Amino acid sequence: MGVSDPARDLESKALRLPPKERAKLAERLLASLESTAEPEAEEIWLAEAERRLAELESGHTAGVAAEEVFRKSRSSLR
Repeated sequence: MGVSDPARDLESKALRLPPKERAKLAERLLASLESTAEPEAEEIWLAEAERRLAELESGHTAGVAAEEVFRKSRSSLR
């Protein structure tokens, strides 16, 4: 699907904005898409979060400290 001329014009104007203004615009555009998320997707993510919490609370799964996750991530990027 191609981009319409008005959308292309808007994109061109947006790309000429200073970085901070582009970032604010991008944030607002992304937020507008989030509000249109399917309700069942939200329910699925909530169920997944609850399942993971139950696994942690039952001791079935062990948590990993954030410091350890970040340390491993940083070392894998080197």
